[in-house]
Amino acid sequence: MRNRYSFSFLLLLIATLAAVSGCKKTAAGAAARPPAAELTVYYSLDDDVALPILARFEKETGIKVVARGDTEAAKTVGLIQRLRAEKSAPMADVFWSAELFYTIALANEGVLAPYTSATTAHWPARYAGKDNRWYALALRYRMIVYNTQRVSAAEAPRRLEDLLDAKWKGRLVMAQPLAGTTSSDVASWFAHYGAARAREILTGLAANKVQLVEGNSTTVRMVGQGQADVGLTDSDDAYAAQRNGWPVGHVVLDQGGAGPLAIPNSVALVAGAPHPQAAGRFIDFVLSGAVERMLAESQQKNMPITAELAGEFGPHRLAEPLAVDFDLVTQKLPEARAAAQEILP
Repeated sequence: MRNRYSFSFLLLLIATLAAVSGCKKTAAGAAARPPAAELTVYYSLDDDVALPILARFEKETGIKVVARGDTEAAKTVGLIQRLRAEKSAPMADVFWSAELFYTIALANEGVLAPYTSATTAHWPARYAGKDNRWYALALRYRMIVYNTQRVSAAEAPRRLEDLLDAKWKGRLVMAQPLAGTTSSDVASWFAHYGAARAREILTGLAANKVQLVEGNSTTVRMVGQGQADVGLTDSDDAYAAQRNGWPVGHVVLDQGGAGPLAIPNSVALVAGAPHPQAAGRFIDFVLSGAVERMLAESQQKNMPITAELAGEFGPHRLAEPLAVDFDLVTQKLPEARAAAQEILP
């Protein structure tokens, strides 16, 4: 009897050990399987433009995208500060911005890393950063918008200098030039005209009592609603005003006859990115031509920089862009912000 129970106990022990071993093997096998591919993208494009592009990337690659955007008032600059704060322990893999100049600033600070691939090998030199730390594409333009019920097309200002005429006193609006594309635009004045003339322009705008508001969309809304007659904004916001049926006309913001500032989108690899391979695939996707086409066909009507696409979307080219050095504009950002804070109301 004792032997029978002992044998039964032995069989039970063997079965138990086998089950435990099987569980360990299954757990080990599950741990050994690689996690689903993932990518974190910090983006400053409008959601209605960026999210369909991110969704298409997910569908085509199977890579899950964790997307982090920003608010209109702090757009781009809020993300810049976050990337700076995370420099020692990056959370993002890619920075995809609706503008270029703050991207260049991050590259100069070592927050962004070099990236090259077959896709980037022949990217136009003007639109590729030093050491390939950023790539630019898809242009927007700085614009003057005006209320068509209060300002005729013939009367509308066309050059930055026109805004200094006393007849526009109390009739002007622009975003606070401390963040986003408005600060980049003011920095381009310092790069193009020189500091003395740029400060004169700011002083003239202050004398004309320009209203400062939180963003470009607020600027065009105020013009459309008759709270201001003329404003400075970006082309995508001007197009949005017209889609809304507001009485808003627009012309490019010509700097002294040399053309308007063109503001490219930009994309870059974050230094120390947790998922560098997935990040590279996203950068290649953005630069493949498909995204420039989507941006050109979007409500923003960005102008492609790639020659084969630019020919298809020629009507989006509003004017020959200002021939200004992108790096110099970036260098002028701190000086321009300080002068704006000092001079403007």
